[in-house]
This record gives sequence, C-alpha cells and structure tokens, in this order.
Amino acid sequence: MKTCFFFPGQGAQFPGMGRDLYDNYADARDLFSLASAASGIDIPEFIFSASDEQIKATDKSQIAITTVNLAARRVLAAKGITAQGAAGFSLGEYSALVDAGVLSEETCLKLVWERGRIMEAVSRSLDAEDGAAGMIAVLGIGEDAIVEAITAAGLDSVYPANLNSPVQTVLSGTANGLEAAAPVLKDAGARRVIPLKVSGPFHSPLMDDARVQFAEILSSAEFSDPQKPVFSNVTGAAIESGEQAKELCAQQLVEPVRWVDEERQVHESGYERILEVGPGEVLCGLWKAFAKSVPEVAAGCVPAGTDESIASIEL
Repeated sequence: MKTCFFFPGQGAQFPGMGRDLYDNYADARDLFSLASAASGIDIPEFIFSASDEQIKATDKSQIAITTVNLAARRVLAAKGITAQGAAGFSLGEYSALVDAGVLSEETCLKLVWERGRIMEAVSRSLDAEDGAAGMIAVLGIGEDAIVEAITAAGLDSVYPANLNSPVQTVLSGTANGLEAAAPVLKDAGARRVIPLKVSGPFHSPLMDDARVQFAEILSSAEFSDPQKPVFSNVTGAAIESGEQAKELCAQQLVEPVRWVDEERQVHESGYERILEVGPGEVLCGLWKAFAKSVPEVAAGCVPAGTDESIASIEL
C-alpha cells in the first residue's frame, strides 16, 4: 500500500508522550539517548516529568516532539512499516527530512535543538508591555477572506502563519495586532477566534532575526538529496535537492505553513494511506477536514504514535 508519513509539530506535545515506546522498545530508548546527547539535557526525564507549561516551552518542546516522532518511526521500521513519501507540519518537517534520507537522526536532533533555542530567544525579545507576540486560530473562514479583512482594516503586524484547512487558519502577530484583529475577523464571518498557547509569532516576518541566526547554524549542516518525495511547508511541493531543503529550513521560520497545499500534493501523488507518526492526532484531523473539501480523496489517515496504535497497523 502506497503510504505517506505525516509528522506532527508543536501543538501535538503533552507530558509523558512516547513513554510506552520508551518502555517497550530498545530502538526507541536509543533514540531518546541520542536526543539527550544532542541537547545536553535528560530528554526522558524532561518529557516524562514536565508540567503542561514546561512541555510547551519552545526551547525544549521542539527536541522533545522530534524525539517522539523519530522513536515512533523507528518502531514502525522494526515492524516492517515504511513509507514512500513524507511530510511534516512545521517542526515535523525535520522528521520528514530524516525519513526521506535528507538528514541523519543525529543532525536532525542537533538542528531542532538549536532551532528551538533561537526561536525562544527571539520570541522573548518581542515581548512588550502590552503583552507577548503570539498566534490565534481563526475558524470558519478561509485565508483569502482573512487577508482581505486584515488588509482592509490596515493591520500591519498580523500575518497568516499556518494554513491548516480550508476553514482554519492560524495568524501570528504582536499582542496589539492580534487583539485588534479579533473583532475584524468576527465581522468578516469567522466563527471563532482562539488565542493559542504558544510562546511566539512563528512562521511570520516577526521571526526574521531567528531566520538569520538559524541560517548560520544550517550552513555547516550536511543535507543530502531526498531519496523519496518529501514535501515543503514553504512551497507545498516536493523538495528537489538537499541544498533546496537547507534553504527552505531557514525560510520556513518566516513563511506560512502551506499545509493544505501539501495535502493536495499528497492526494494528487496517489498515496493510499496516511500515517501520523508522532504524538497526538492533529494531522489526521486536518486531513479529514481536507478530505471533506475534496470529495475524491480516498486515502485515510491513521495515528501511529503509540505502541497500541502502531500494533493495529497492517503491513
């Protein structure tokens, strides 16, 4: 069965994620050890004992999520379950690059550790007396209507960040910008506007300092050409080379996640099954929303981030 792996990013994390994989599989424990070496912190101790607030901190959550993603991938591989294509949402794209042979596990873990550290520092530099820059989810209207509404209102510090589904878009912005945007979006037809518990205005021009700093880290990292199709958040299309992947990793910090475009590419590429490899079921939910808007979609999405869910997957 032609399978595509979807790897989740931030927003999927929760305390204790991956514990069953760690307890039951030596391959998973080895991956956790690799992550501890890459970050200099005890990853099992952090994930399994962190509070809700601690696990959401960008500097540590990124390597924590990636560890669970890659551990689940190892467990799947040990059971003979592999994929012919890969995509990852935001941070999850790094796990997808590993699956496609672009990055080694060790390089991936080192990069996401630096990425999280840089993004947290830049986000804190954007904090102001009126509040911290952040993100809001807008439900019920599409990207075009959102852009038209915020442009007409003259809001210059709010940006589309995650294009999650035809009727769900996440915006990044300053505290003032997001506060001003909420009533404008409701007047434009949004069903709900929900503040997100994140620590920065990710995937927006507000993160340009992070892009510059992270590009320096990326410059010395080894990226190979993809060995299978792997799809880009920035373009929505398949990545053609290791060099392009490296450039897109920097650009991703300031560009919106074009997840609907990626889903469309996956659908048009003829994948028959999607497996969400990592904590949670967020991407399966977004795939279902996409499938509702494209009736000819036949592939289903199945969670594959726990021992129980992996055990239920057929070869």
